Amino acid sequence: MHELAVTESVIAAISAQLPDSRVVVVHLDIGRLSGVMPDAVRFCFELAGEGTCVEGARLDITETDGEGECAACGASFPARDAFAVCPCGSADVTVSGGADLSIRAVEVAADV
Repeated sequence: MHELAVTESVIAAISAQLPDSRVVVVHLDIGRLSGVMPDAVRFCFELAGEGTCVEGARLDITETDGEGECAACGASFPARDAFAVCPCGSADVTVSGGADLSIRAVEVAADV
C-alpha cells in the first residue's frame, strides 16, 4: 500500500514546517488520476500521525479531476480517468493534470 508512504511524506512535510504547532485540520487535494486512494490515505493518516504535530487533526480531502482536450472537436472537459471520452463521442483525447497530490492548507490551533 503506497498510500502509507504518501501519507507519511505529507506528515513529514507538515512537521518540518510546523514542528511546534498543533495542527487541527489538513486540507489535501488528490488528483483522480494520481493512483492514490483517498480512503486509504484517510485510514493511514490517524496511525501515521501518532506522536506528530498532526495527531488528532482532521483530514479534509478534495478529489480533483484532470482535463481532457478533444482533438476531434477541440472541447475541453473534466477527465475522471486516463481513458476519457469526449462528450462528442471521440476517444482522440489528450488528458492532462489530475495526477497531483498537494497540501492545499494546514490549520493550526491558536495559542491561548
